[in-house]
Amino acid sequence: MSARDAMLARRSRSKVAGDDAPDRAELLDLLGAAATVADHGRLSPWRVIEVRGDARLRLGRALAEAAGKSGISDKPLRAPLLLAVVTSRQRSSKAPDWEQDATAAGVAHALSLLLDEAGWGVFWRTGDAVRSAPVRALHGLGSGEELLGWLYVGRPATDPSKPRHPVDVDARLTALDPAVS
Repeated sequence: MSARDAMLARRSRSKVAGDDAPDRAELLDLLGAAATVADHGRLSPWRVIEVRGDARLRLGRALAEAAGKSGISDKPLRAPLLLAVVTSRQRSSKAPDWEQDATAAGVAHALSLLLDEAGWGVFWRTGDAVRSAPVRALHGLGSGEELLGWLYVGRPATDPSKPRHPVDVDARLTALDPAVS
């Protein structure tokens, strides 16, 4: 499948099913490919944290605490595997923070494409909790690190043929007038 075909075929799967998820070996292989995204200065300003099994309950507690509630949020239990994508900013005179964040987001997107192509259902969740103290502490985030969100991964439970909402790309592609100075 070409990169273009993979992009056109990709769908966010808001629901995934079962207990089946890629194992560590498959993740390492896919992450190795995703790690080839543009990375000014070869800083690799990102990391990915696997959240499986009972670790999802720990995340559920942290999410509930972040929301000011007791108990456990069921959100992390909606997939057998969550991949927390973290931007790990490095000191750099060449690559500002925003560029390093873009690299981490690029890894997340590339990984979601690769997981989709491998037959896994994937959706990316974010929200206010990613910046909360309980969630930061649970993920062991250090100075210069921010959680970008989680890729929820499992077997697809939604229809992949659902049509996408078209984007008016003609309105989004503009040209810089060479005559204006």
